[in-house]
Amino acid sequence: MAETEKEVMAVSPSPTSGEAASSPEPVAAPPLSALSPSPSAEEPLSEAKKKIDVLLKAVGDTPIMKTKKWTMERSRTIRGLMDFIKKFLKLDSAEQLFIYVNQSFAPSPDQEVGTLYECFGSDGKLVLHYCKSQAWG
Repeated sequence: MAETEKEVMAVSPSPTSGEAASSPEPVAAPPLSALSPSPSAEEPLSEAKKKIDVLLKAVGDTPIMKTKKWTMERSRTIRGLMDFIKKFLKLDSAEQLFIYVNQSFAPSPDQEVGTLYECFGSDGKLVLHYCKSQAWG
């Protein structure tokens, strides 16, 4: 039984696979290979894995960005993204800007974009909605 637990822990390094570790059955490798595991300190990330595609969509009366698809570092925070959008749209720094994931909730400003991508990304990109007034949640 101890060998099985070691195999499960070695195969599933991502923090979201905690449910698999508590499962009495061993986890098969193919379903876990579809997940993007969190990077470990030993293996360096390639350029493609360091950056992710983010699709930014305007909501309400917020100005629309001509470029909607952006590539950014996984370590960028929501606060950094908000500052970038404000600067790009030439908004006043005192104006509020809301970012929503899946048109349902606003992530915290210190949340990393890479973590959101791992949890809520689909089709190789993360879709975020931005607006100047509160829209959802």
